[in-house]
Amino acid sequence: MSQDLTAPAKLGPPRAHQSTWGWMRASLFSSPLNTILTVLVAWLLLMSVPALIEWLFIRADFNATSAAECRESGGACWAFIVEKHRFILFGVYPYDEQWRPLLASIILIAVIVCSCVRWFWRPFLGIIWIVSLVAVAVLMWGGVLGMSHVENDRWGGLPLTLILATFGIAFAFPLGLLLALGRRSHMPAVKALCVVYIELIRGVPLISLLFMSSVMLPLFLPEGFSIDKLLRAQIAIILFAAAYVAETVRGGLQAIPKGQYEGADSLGLSYWQQMRKIILPQALKVVIPPLVGIFIALFKDTSLVVIIGIFDLTLAAKTAVADAAWRGFSTEAYLFIAFIYFIFCFSISRYSQSLEKHLRTGEQR
Repeated sequence: MSQDLTAPAKLGPPRAHQSTWGWMRASLFSSPLNTILTVLVAWLLLMSVPALIEWLFIRADFNATSAAECRESGGACWAFIVEKHRFILFGVYPYDEQWRPLLASIILIAVIVCSCVRWFWRPFLGIIWIVSLVAVAVLMWGGVLGMSHVENDRWGGLPLTLILATFGIAFAFPLGLLLALGRRSHMPAVKALCVVYIELIRGVPLISLLFMSSVMLPLFLPEGFSIDKLLRAQIAIILFAAAYVAETVRGGLQAIPKGQYEGADSLGLSYWQQMRKIILPQALKVVIPPLVGIFIALFKDTSLVVIIGIFDLTLAAKTAVADAAWRGFSTEAYLFIAFIYFIFCFSISRYSQSLEKHLRTGEQR
């Protein structure tokens, strides 16, 4: 009985990336139903995109001086945004002092960008954050260095949205870490308090917390004692986000193998040394995507402060549209603020993907 001892043909290395046509066949034309849906969506895009581009850019008016003149073009009235952009971006902040919220916004964006650069991941980054937040508060309030005092009920627009989101993230993250550690604590009282707080806050929508902080909380304060409305809203946002951060970090802590804890114990490290040097770095690496999702949601949820009368970016756009001289251009106004939200949220998302890829590459090495 003879056997064929011919060596098998050598196989080439597996393809690292699927071709474009292969991806299309697998994703868009994998079944008759998917093929029909793909063709239908392509037809809708072919019909709508050219008309949309024509309305947005080709027939748009950037230089009109009145609403009637802008309507004659038949396209988007970006002249309305040109006319109202300072009001939408800065709200009712004094016109001559609007350089201050502009500078405050630049500082906030700059410190966030610095936090995304790995070279700045050093102990002095915390000092940069503290100095930046203090500088933003001084710029917005004024009353020092020759700047006139501006009450925070006149703050508005993009700077206020950035302040609510940045302060919310800056304080909610460490509070969420402590709550996550407390929930996994071996001390029954601490664990019970953290569990009650996390489950209670996660069971209530943010809009309810904002309403309670604005309407209900003042009823329980002593007579003659009050807390600023903006501060109450900021605290509500921090407490709300911290509960979700805590639950996300707790999931990361549970994903760490038990051997890591045992190894840390064998080194004779204290509890806080174990958390800081071994456990938390691994846990946070695991939960980067959901944490970024929470931060993006928090940035978008700042628009909910409109229900308690805080003049954020959304309310500023709504008020600008109500101007009798420029009525009828709400689409342009909301497209403008939607573009602003998209730029920030997309940037955060892309950075998250880049960071996750870098950490994954580091593990493979």
